[in-house]
This record gives sequence, structure tokens and C-alpha cells, in this order.
Amino acid sequence: MKKKLWKHLTAITLAVMMLALLAVPATAEQEAKYKLEQVVVLSRHNIRSPLSGSGSLLGDITPHQWFEWTSNPSELSLRGAMLETLMGQYFRLWLEKEGLFPENWKPEDGAVRFYANAKQRTLATARYFSAGLLPVAVVPIESHAEYDTMDPTFNPMLTFYNDQYAKDVVAQIAEAGGVAGLKGIHAGLLDAIKLLMDVTDMEESKAYQSGQFGDLLADETTINLEVGKEPGMTGPIKTATSVADALTFQFYEMADEKAAAFGHDLTRDDWRKIHSIVDTYTKMLFETPLIAVNAAHPLLQEIRSELTAEGRKFTFLCGHDSNVAGILSVLGTEEYTLPDTVEPMTPIGVKLVFERWSSEDGESYAKVRLVYQSTEQLRGIIPLSLDNPPMSFDIDLSGLERNADGYYRMDDVLARIQNAIDAYDTLVETYGGEDVQMDDAA
Repeated sequence: MKKKLWKHLTAITLAVMMLALLAVPATAEQEAKYKLEQVVVLSRHNIRSPLSGSGSLLGDITPHQWFEWTSNPSELSLRGAMLETLMGQYFRLWLEKEGLFPENWKPEDGAVRFYANAKQRTLATARYFSAGLLPVAVVPIESHAEYDTMDPTFNPMLTFYNDQYAKDVVAQIAEAGGVAGLKGIHAGLLDAIKLLMDVTDMEESKAYQSGQFGDLLADETTINLEVGKEPGMTGPIKTATSVADALTFQFYEMADEKAAAFGHDLTRDDWRKIHSIVDTYTKMLFETPLIAVNAAHPLLQEIRSELTAEGRKFTFLCGHDSNVAGILSVLGTEEYTLPDTVEPMTPIGVKLVFERWSSEDGESYAKVRLVYQSTEQLRGIIPLSLDNPPMSFDIDLSGLERNADGYYRMDDVLARIQNAIDAYDTLVETYGGEDVQMDDAA
């Protein structure tokens, strides 16, 4: 009996080994078909402190004390700096493996470019990423605006405006709420807002009891649109977004999850529900098509310029979640939900990566994906490597087909980008009239 069993197991083992041997040449052959030629990254900054400090909305809207942040309001935190360096180190390992970079590369002039918005959190993110990516080279971080102001390239502001356009924008935003419009969007968030209020014990704060912040469960939301300014809103969704945003960063920063939730036991689904408020806010103001084609226009032009720059191997553009969301929207990205993160749309530190690959058939191909650190990698400051990489999610561009190996034709991706750029001119032509207002950045 034992002899027969041994023969059976031996046969199975040999079969598995044969299958493995057959698989190796195919994998190697597929890898040999493509060579990485260029990478353009649009990054969101890494973990920051909340946008407002003590004595503000966050300090008054809850009776609890927030985490003692390691940076000034809105600036990159110490954890964010470490995490971004780890991400840069991972990209270095990947790009060396693919042969785009030699080991310990000191790039020649023009081969790499780092360009960030003029805010501390974006400039610092670019600096720490560059330290991980090119540890023996000092690369300049470009900034084209006065420090702590918004560079027009990264500012998701409206450069075109008139009354009819604004009316159509609000109508397009409201479509997500069905027949109830903006009220319907708010109604869809009530469970999340109630959870947020419970976790922060909001109704126990004197400021909330006084009506200083209105009624998050009953007030209405108003959309604010103005030429030369970022789309905005007032009302309960805006207020809840500010609190949910800070609570999410507190969750990343504190080792004790219960303490991060002010003594409440929350599941990962609870954290995702709380962050759905922020996701909804982002969708409304930056992913709505009529807004995205307007506000993302300057940055989209920058991306196309980098993808076609002679001699460029690597580009790092550092901005905000609004930038990533807007670019994904104008490119016609299929709906997605990212795994292993409580921020399933544009997580902190996320990279929108455009890759150019050459093929043995003489064609140029592209991959477009989101690379980000998982919740556990963020909370644990876990080192990244080729064996323990960050999360990677391939983006589906509506109407574009991949080849059998999962690559888009580069010409198709560039054409999609150009069509999105041209859509801005179409917008201006469609809404042209006597009351048109144009910003100088257009």
C-alpha cells in the first residue's frame, strides 16, 4: 500500500515539475518582448497633518483631543516622510530591475524631472521620494510659484466660467443623487455621517450644540463655483469631509486603533465608510466631467509634454488627490475600488503611473496603473521591496483595448490624452458668450 502511494505521489510531483518547467520559458519570453523606456508619475503627497489646527473646526467640533501631529497644519508628517522614502526606494529597485536605471545612477541633465506644487507637503514629498529613488544624486525639485501658494499647473481651479456653465455643472453633480439631486447625495451619506458623529462624540461638543457648525444630518449643501478658484461647497458634506479627513490621518499615525477612534472599536469597513464622505466630496468637485475637463486642463498638458519629452526617462509630478482624481476622470477611467485600503479611490501617497514600453515588434506600448501603500504598510511603516511591493492596480481606460499581454498601444493613450486636452477648447466653444470669464492661467 505504501509503495503504491509513494509511486502515486512521485508521479504527481514529476507532473508538477514538468508543468513548472514548461511555464518558465513562456514567462521569460513574455518579459523579453518588452523593454521599459520611460515612466511618468503623478503623485499625491504622503501623510500630512490636518489642514486646520487647534482653535479651528477640528479643535471645537469634538470634546476629544486629537493626535499630537508631528508637523504644522497641512504639512507632511514625519511618518509621511518615511513612507515616501520607502516608496522611492521601491521604485529604484523596480526601475533597476527593468533596466531603466543603472544601480546608484547619477542621471545626466534632462533624464529625470521632479516638479511639485509650491506647498510644503508636495515639495517635501517630492524631496523624500527623490532621496529613495536616487540616493547618491541630488536632483532639483522644480517649483514655479511662490512658496505656500498654489501653482496654476496643480491648482484644480476653473479657468473658464459663465452662468450657463455653472448651472450645468451643478446639474451634473446633482445627477449622482437621482431625482433628489444634492439632497439625494447627502441622504446617501447619512449612515457614514452618523458614524463619524458617533466616533467623535460630536454632539457632546459645546460648539456643535451651539449650532456653530449647523446640523450635519439636516442642512443642505451648496456648490460654489467661481473663475480662478477651486470648486467648493458649503454645508454638511464639507464639514463632515474635514473631520473624516483628519480622523483618517489619525488612524494612520496612531498604533492603537481604538485610541485613534477616540475609544471606539471600528472595523476596516467602518473606516472605509467614514472615508466615503471624503470620496464623495472629491467625486463631486473634481471628477464631475464638466469640472474635470476645465480644472485638470493645465496638468494634463504637462503630463502629455513629459510623455513626449526627448531624452526623458523619469518624471515625478507631485500634487494632490484632486489632481489625481481629475486626471483619471478626463481620461475616461472605468469605475474602480482599490483593495487593501480605507481610501479606495485616491489613497494618500498614491502614484498614477504612465509607463512607456518598447516591443520587439517595433511598437510602443503603455501601461497605466495606480501604485499605493496598503493600509497595513502605511500604519506599520513597512519596508517595500520586489518581494514585498506596494499595491498595484491597472487602470481601465474606457473604449481602449489592451493587447494579449495587457498593454495599451502608446499612440492610443497619447490620443486619449490629446482628446481630453482638446475637450477644453470644445467646452469654451460650447459655452462661449458675452458673460464668459477666463482666468490668465487658461
